[in-house]
Amino acid sequence: QVQLVESGGGLVQAGDSLRLLCTVTASGRTFSAYAMGWFRQSPGKEREFVAGINWSGLDTYYADSVEGRFTISRVNAKNTVYLQMNSLKPEDTAVYYCAGKSGPVRDVSLDYRYWGQGTQVTVSL
Repeated sequence: QVQLVESGGGLVQAGDSLRLLCTVTASGRTFSAYAMGWFRQSPGKEREFVAGINWSGLDTYYADSVEGRFTISRVNAKNTVYLQMNSLKPEDTAVYYCAGKSGPVRDVSLDYRYWGQGTQVTVSL
């Protein structure tokens, strides 16, 4: 059993910052073996890739829409991955999901085996 739990979402104003956290529990594997990603989805829209990070944390990837504003990081000793979101825009409003997979980082949601329940981020003007 692998479980991912997101937290840190909330209601903020445009230009504010927010940090999302994802904690991972795994009975048969170690967190450090997973590539991790953040995805987001708004009502009526497809789920989209936001950011990804490889097992070591040395390789990170971002969607063009968030690059320069968002930072993904991980602390394997704490089984935790973070998404620091700065200069938030109303377009960032969505449910944000943490996801994990074995192997290399990918930006396609279907490649991720494990998912959290999501945390709501709402950015107002």
